[in-house]
Amino acid sequence: MTLFAALSLGAVPAKAAPEARTVKLVAFGDSLTAGYRLPADAAFPAVLERALKARGRAVAIANAGVSGDTTTGGLDRLDWSIPDGTDGVILELGANDMLRGTDPAVTRKALEAMITRLTARGIPVLLAGMRASPNLGPDYVARFDAIYPDLAKSHDLVLYPFFLDGIIGDRRFNLEDGLHPNAKGVETIVSGILPTVESFLDRLKLR
Repeated sequence: MTLFAALSLGAVPAKAAPEARTVKLVAFGDSLTAGYRLPADAAFPAVLERALKARGRAVAIANAGVSGDTTTGGLDRLDWSIPDGTDGVILELGANDMLRGTDPAVTRKALEAMITRLTARGIPVLLAGMRASPNLGPDYVARFDAIYPDLAKSHDLVLYPFFLDGIIGDRRFNLEDGLHPNAKGVETIVSGILPTVESFLDRLKLR
Protein backbone atom coordinates (compact mmCIF):
# COMPACT_ATOMS: atom_id res chain seq x y z
CA MET A 1 0.00 0.00 0.00
CA THR A 2 1.32 3.43 -0.90
CA LEU A 3 1.59 6.19 1.68
CA PHE A 4 -1.17 8.13 -0.21
CA ALA A 5 -3.48 5.11 -0.11
CA ALA A 6 -2.80 4.55 3.59
CA LEU A 7 -3.63 8.17 4.36
CA SER A 8 -6.78 7.89 2.26
CA LEU A 9 -7.94 5.03 4.44
CA GLY A 10 -7.30 7.04 7.56
CA ALA A 11 -4.14 5.22 8.59
CA VAL A 12 -1.59 7.45 10.27
CA PRO A 13 2.09 6.54 10.02
CA ALA A 14 3.63 5.72 13.39
CA LYS A 15 5.93 8.41 14.70
CA ALA A 16 9.54 7.53 15.14
CA ALA A 17 10.46 7.13 18.80
CA PRO A 18 12.36 10.19 20.04
CA GLU A 19 16.02 9.55 20.71
CA ALA A 20 16.94 9.53 24.39
CA ARG A 21 19.07 12.46 25.48
CA THR A 22 22.69 11.46 25.88
CA VAL A 23 23.75 11.57 29.52
CA LYS A 24 27.15 13.20 29.90
CA LEU A 25 29.36 11.67 32.57
CA VAL A 26 32.92 12.49 33.53
CA ALA A 27 35.19 9.81 34.98
CA PHE A 28 37.46 11.84 37.25
CA GLY A 29 40.40 9.99 38.72
CA ASP A 30 44.01 8.88 38.57
CA SER A 31 45.85 6.33 36.41
CA LEU A 32 43.19 3.71 37.14
CA THR A 33 40.74 5.92 35.25
CA ALA A 34 43.21 7.34 32.74
CA GLY A 35 44.21 3.90 31.46
CA TYR A 36 47.91 3.73 32.33
CA ARG A 37 49.85 2.06 29.47
CA LEU A 38 46.61 1.13 27.68
CA PRO A 39 45.15 2.32 24.37
CA ALA A 40 42.50 5.00 24.83
CA ASP A 41 39.73 2.62 23.82
CA ALA A 42 40.81 0.15 26.52
CA ALA A 43 40.71 2.68 29.36
CA PHE A 44 37.98 2.49 31.98
CA PRO A 45 35.75 5.32 30.67
CA ALA A 46 35.71 3.97 27.10
CA VAL A 47 35.03 0.37 28.15
CA LEU A 48 32.30 1.47 30.55
CA GLU A 49 30.66 3.63 27.89
CA ARG A 50 30.55 0.69 25.46
CA ALA A 51 29.11 -1.61 28.11
CA LEU A 52 26.38 0.88 28.97
CA LYS A 53 25.51 1.49 25.33
CA ALA A 54 25.24 -2.26 24.83
CA ARG A 55 22.58 -2.21 27.54
CA GLY A 56 20.64 0.54 25.77
CA ARG A 57 21.97 3.46 27.78
CA ALA A 58 22.59 6.70 25.89
CA VAL A 59 25.76 7.91 27.57
CA ALA A 60 29.01 9.68 26.79
CA ILE A 61 31.83 9.34 29.32
CA ALA A 62 34.74 11.76 29.25
CA ASN A 63 38.10 10.57 30.55
CA ALA A 64 39.40 13.03 33.13
CA GLY A 65 41.95 10.70 34.64
CA VAL A 66 45.49 11.91 35.37
CA SER A 67 48.19 9.37 36.22
CA GLY A 68 49.77 9.98 39.60
CA ASP A 69 47.00 12.26 40.77
CA THR A 70 46.19 12.50 44.48
CA THR A 71 42.98 13.75 46.02
CA THR A 72 44.63 17.10 46.67
CA GLY A 73 45.74 17.29 43.04
CA GLY A 74 42.24 16.37 41.94
CA LEU A 75 40.78 19.15 44.04
CA ASP A 76 43.16 21.65 42.43
CA ARG A 77 41.99 20.76 38.91
CA LEU A 78 38.37 19.92 39.63
CA ASP A 79 36.68 23.08 38.42
CA TRP A 80 38.25 23.19 34.97
CA SER A 81 38.16 19.41 34.50
CA ILE A 82 34.38 19.13 34.94
CA PRO A 83 32.65 21.25 32.29
CA ASP A 84 29.26 22.87 32.68
CA GLY A 85 26.54 20.59 31.35
CA THR A 86 28.01 17.49 33.02
CA ASP A 87 25.19 15.27 34.29
CA GLY A 88 27.25 13.23 36.73
CA VAL A 89 30.77 12.41 37.89
CA ILE A 90 32.38 9.08 38.72
CA LEU A 91 34.92 10.11 41.35
CA GLU A 92 37.83 7.67 41.62
CA LEU A 93 40.71 9.07 43.67
CA GLY A 94 42.69 8.07 46.74
CA ALA A 95 44.91 5.21 45.62
CA ASN A 96 47.98 7.43 45.33
CA ASP A 97 47.28 9.01 48.71
CA MET A 98 47.28 5.52 50.20
CA LEU A 99 50.45 4.44 48.39
CA ARG A 100 52.22 7.55 49.71
CA GLY A 101 50.97 7.01 53.23
CA THR A 102 49.11 10.32 53.22
CA ASP A 103 47.21 11.06 56.41
CA PRO A 104 43.67 9.78 55.80
CA ALA A 105 42.34 13.03 57.25
CA VAL A 106 43.91 14.88 54.29
CA THR A 107 42.35 12.46 51.82
CA ARG A 108 38.95 12.73 53.45
CA LYS A 109 39.06 16.53 53.48
CA ALA A 110 39.99 16.75 49.78
CA LEU A 111 37.35 14.23 48.68
CA GLU A 112 34.68 15.97 50.70
CA ALA A 113 35.65 19.33 49.24
CA MET A 114 35.29 17.90 45.72
CA ILE A 115 31.90 16.40 46.53
CA THR A 116 30.73 19.68 48.06
CA ARG A 117 31.86 21.71 45.04
CA LEU A 118 30.19 19.37 42.58
CA THR A 119 26.99 19.28 44.62
CA ALA A 120 26.94 23.09 44.69
CA ARG A 121 27.06 22.99 40.88
CA GLY A 122 24.17 20.52 40.78
CA ILE A 123 26.37 17.65 39.60
CA PRO A 124 25.72 14.28 41.31
CA VAL A 125 28.64 12.04 42.27
CA LEU A 126 29.16 8.30 42.14
CA LEU A 127 31.95 7.63 44.63
CA ALA A 128 34.34 4.82 43.71
CA GLY A 129 36.00 3.58 46.87
CA MET A 130 39.55 2.48 47.55
CA ARG A 131 41.02 0.33 50.29
CA ALA A 132 44.35 0.58 52.06
CA SER A 133 47.06 -2.04 51.79
CA PRO A 134 47.27 -4.16 54.97
CA ASN A 135 51.00 -3.46 55.29
CA LEU A 136 50.18 0.13 56.32
CA GLY A 137 48.99 -1.14 59.68
CA PRO A 138 45.56 -1.64 61.23
CA ASP A 139 45.12 1.96 62.41
CA TYR A 140 45.84 3.43 58.97
CA VAL A 141 43.68 0.81 57.24
CA ALA A 142 40.74 1.47 59.54
CA ARG A 143 40.94 5.25 59.10
CA PHE A 144 41.45 5.11 55.32
CA ASP A 145 38.86 2.45 54.55
CA ALA A 146 36.19 4.36 56.49
CA ILE A 147 36.50 7.45 54.27
CA TYR A 148 34.38 6.30 51.35
CA PRO A 149 31.38 4.76 53.13
CA ASP A 150 31.32 7.69 55.57
CA LEU A 151 31.28 10.28 52.77
CA ALA A 152 28.71 8.34 50.78
CA LYS A 153 26.42 8.18 53.80
CA SER A 154 26.81 11.81 54.85
CA HIS A 155 26.32 13.15 51.29
CA ASP A 156 23.76 10.55 50.12
CA LEU A 157 25.98 9.34 47.27
CA VAL A 158 25.88 6.20 45.18
CA LEU A 159 28.91 4.20 46.34
CA TYR A 160 30.91 1.47 44.65
CA PRO A 161 32.88 0.22 47.67
CA PHE A 162 36.13 -0.91 46.02
CA PHE A 163 37.14 0.11 42.52
CA LEU A 164 39.70 -2.72 42.18
CA ASP A 165 37.36 -5.44 43.36
CA GLY A 166 37.95 -8.68 41.48
CA ILE A 167 41.43 -7.86 40.20
CA ILE A 168 43.59 -6.92 43.17
CA GLY A 169 46.56 -9.27 43.50
CA ASP A 170 45.59 -11.31 40.44
CA ARG A 171 48.34 -11.39 37.81
CA ARG A 172 45.85 -12.22 35.07
CA PHE A 173 44.29 -8.80 35.37
CA ASN A 174 47.24 -6.54 36.12
CA LEU A 175 50.27 -5.14 34.37
CA GLU A 176 53.73 -6.28 35.41
CA ASP A 177 53.85 -3.65 38.15
CA GLY A 178 51.00 -5.36 39.96
CA LEU A 179 49.33 -1.99 40.53
CA HIS A 180 47.54 -1.13 37.30
CA PRO A 181 44.89 -3.16 35.46
CA ASN A 182 45.58 -4.54 32.02
CA ALA A 183 42.83 -4.61 29.38
CA LYS A 184 41.24 -7.71 30.93
CA GLY A 185 41.46 -6.07 34.32
CA VAL A 186 39.60 -3.01 33.09
CA GLU A 187 36.89 -5.23 31.63
CA THR A 188 36.60 -6.97 35.01
CA ILE A 189 36.32 -3.63 36.81
CA VAL A 190 33.62 -2.51 34.40
CA SER A 191 31.71 -5.77 34.84
CA GLY A 192 31.74 -5.25 38.59
CA ILE A 193 30.82 -1.58 38.68
CA LEU A 194 28.22 -1.70 35.88
CA PRO A 195 25.13 -2.35 38.07
CA THR A 196 26.16 0.51 40.38
CA VAL A 197 26.60 2.88 37.44
CA GLU A 198 23.18 1.90 36.13
CA SER A 199 21.68 2.66 39.54
CA PHE A 200 23.43 6.03 39.38
CA LEU A 201 21.98 6.71 35.93
CA ASP A 202 18.51 5.79 37.18
CA ARG A 203 18.93 8.26 40.01
CA LEU A 204 19.88 10.96 37.52
CA LYS A 205 16.60 10.40 35.66
CA LEU A 206 14.66 11.25 38.78
CA ARG A 207 16.27 14.67 39.20
